[in-house]
Amino acid sequence: MAYRLEMRNMTKRYGDFTANDNVSFTLRAGEVHAIVGENGAGKTTLMRMLYGMEQPTSGEIVLNGRPVVFRGPDDAIKHGIGMVHQHFMLFADFSVAENIVIGYEPQRAGLFRRKEAVEAVRALSERYRIPIDVTARVSQCSVGEQQRVEILKVLYQGADIIVLDEPTAVLTPLEVKELLQTIRHLAESGKSVILITHKLKEVMEVADRITVLRGGRVTGTVSRQETSVDELARLMVGRDLQPLSERVSLAGGPLLQVENLTVRDRQTIVDGVAFTVHHGEIVGIAGVSGNGQSELLQAITGLRPVTAGRVLLGGKDVTNRPVAAIREAGLAHIPEDRYLWGTAKQESVEENALMGYQRKPAFSRRGVILRDAFRRVVEQWVERFAIKTGSRHLQEQAGNLSGGNLQKLIVARELGQKTPLLIAAEPTRGVDIGAMEHIHQALIEKRNSGDGILLVSSELSEILALSDRILVMYKGRIVGELKRSEATEEKISVLMAGGSIHGSGQKAV
Repeated sequence: MAYRLEMRNMTKRYGDFTANDNVSFTLRAGEVHAIVGENGAGKTTLMRMLYGMEQPTSGEIVLNGRPVVFRGPDDAIKHGIGMVHQHFMLFADFSVAENIVIGYEPQRAGLFRRKEAVEAVRALSERYRIPIDVTARVSQCSVGEQQRVEILKVLYQGADIIVLDEPTAVLTPLEVKELLQTIRHLAESGKSVILITHKLKEVMEVADRITVLRGGRVTGTVSRQETSVDELARLMVGRDLQPLSERVSLAGGPLLQVENLTVRDRQTIVDGVAFTVHHGEIVGIAGVSGNGQSELLQAITGLRPVTAGRVLLGGKDVTNRPVAAIREAGLAHIPEDRYLWGTAKQESVEENALMGYQRKPAFSRRGVILRDAFRRVVEQWVERFAIKTGSRHLQEQAGNLSGGNLQKLIVARELGQKTPLLIAAEPTRGVDIGAMEHIHQALIEKRNSGDGILLVSSELSEILALSDRILVMYKGRIVGELKRSEATEEKISVLMAGGSIHGSGQKAV
């Protein structure tokens, strides 16, 4: 069977660093082909070459039997290749239809024909079974709806090959299910889909073939029917994954107490939230993004003012205290947004690792940082979490690391603080399955040592795997609590959507 796309022996070097090493990849018409691999395995670089954002050091791209060279994304789009990036590129104040046709607007006598645009987009939506209100403003659309806009945009531009980069990273479970159905329908309609993801269960649901990259090389290309999640994980990390440690049964006292906490900013964002995290406990908070979880964590950690209520840490009132004072009271924080709150991208890996340690006696003497002593610690972090730092190692600019490797650096830094309380917001966002295993194990070990963890994650599988208790937030309030023994993805999903559970053990907090 002829291939719609072939990438032959693709190599990309940056100085002495090889991002892709003789990688070959094929794609058939009507096929979903997933590309999986560890952080820094070369997935993004390969797709950037396909989309004309990078030029290969060697190798060739063959499209419908003819060699092609893409000098930029416009070239790729003209040849029927579209890419939906992880971070959407939409105009919030424009309508859905306006966002989809922008750059390709129907015109007459130089005037935009808005009615024609609406009709064309509505027909496209119906043809590919991608439901959307084409007249709604994008600012009023959910994250899942915005993603549909991006997919319709590349379809409107005539894409036969659609690249989806981590498409389920910020979606609710229901939106993930709908997206996977959309991907299958696109393939059945003759489109070809390249799916870049870390989520192997989703790959097994929707992909026809899977290519695995490790260290910039292909370690295998397999059909879905002939593989399993365990085999894909082995191909990705080169070993079998280990089960998490057993949970030690602990009955610790209160560590973090949040009492009727309210946050207002023009409107109420967090509304009278109350809960406790005990020593030796992981409390998970689940909820659709935008329901107050982010603002709750910011208020606890001192990044946002508390309007009413109190935050007690180890019995000490830390409400509205400076960030440094709250951290000194015994809190470490893996932030939700690694770029905004977690790193200085222009500084080196070493400088970013040093944040929060520069005044500790073990690494500072009379105001002078003991860099040799600290570097030895950072090297241990790099080895334990397999952080790929680039050709300049600890002097590499942090912004040059892949998102997953930067996340691993932040996790290692905050765990290294060894505080009684850790707030972990999306601790494994963007990391591969091997790194996720290390991070989950480290969190369980911290819990078993008697420390407390407040976990916020959009991944229900992560919440279920790690939490002793699960709180669900909806519209700024905690609408339910589930014990580990009674929690299921279905129950949590219902609460996340504002529903209620009867006879399930669910209770209000």
